[in-house]
Amino acid sequence: MPFSKLRKKTRPEPPPEPPPEAAQLNLDRPTAEEIYEQVSRNARHELDRSAIALAISGLAGGITMGLTALSVSIVMGTLGASTTSRFIAQLFYPMGFIAVIVGRAQLFTENTLYPVALMFAERRHVWTTLRLWAIVLPSNLLGAFLFSILAVRTGALRTEFVSAMVELGLQAANEPGAHIFWSGVIGGWIIALVAWLVSGSHSITGSVMLIWLLTFLVGLGHFAHCIASSGEILAAVLDHRVATLQYFAWLLPAVLGNITGGVLIVTLLEYGQVKGGEDEGHGFPRG
Repeated sequence: MPFSKLRKKTRPEPPPEPPPEAAQLNLDRPTAEEIYEQVSRNARHELDRSAIALAISGLAGGITMGLTALSVSIVMGTLGASTTSRFIAQLFYPMGFIAVIVGRAQLFTENTLYPVALMFAERRHVWTTLRLWAIVLPSNLLGAFLFSILAVRTGALRTEFVSAMVELGLQAANEPGAHIFWSGVIGGWIIALVAWLVSGSHSITGSVMLIWLLTFLVGLGHFAHCIASSGEILAAVLDHRVATLQYFAWLLPAVLGNITGGVLIVTLLEYGQVKGGEDEGHGFPRG
């Protein structure tokens, strides 16, 4: 048999192309149940990670969230403190959230959705969820503190950028406690909603757009976020414009508000949407 015929005969056949209906099915909007299952898978993965892995990821997340304070401060330091420049600056507020969420670093406010949603379905995850929070929150805050040292104490930033960051921290720290808590509820609700919607996204581009749109609202509304705002307030602490105790007086209602918003407003509603319909024997429409 000629060699050319042998080559032709032994060449593997290309795999058949999927039918158009199958390709279209992959583009369908996921149901609430499918998003919940993805959230549960994410939660199981995070809860199974070692303490050192969570701490390192949380530290990286806290440092990376500094991109939010850095971006806003650079724009404000460059354009000034007018109303227009402040609005433009808030367009860059999502930078830290995009980097952390797409990069899969640990962010405390995301974890008010993933493990809590699983905990409602499987009660045995209560202690592992508390363990996750006890590791991620301090490591996020330590990361924010390290970012603030880099920004304020090393000379890495121009003076006008540092001044803008310190002013942002000063404004946030001087809000009344009740306002911090309730704005933290809204901030926690939005960030947990981001985590839910990203779990149902088909692409990184779609995820980035969802993160940008919703976290831009957090920045524009000046809603308290216990990690993003910590970078700014700790910069003010290091610049001796805010007392250390004042920072912790801000942090407590901010954390409680973020937890309340994430857990009660998003997780309970989404859990009820999925499991409530399941218990009643209803389907989960794609609309």
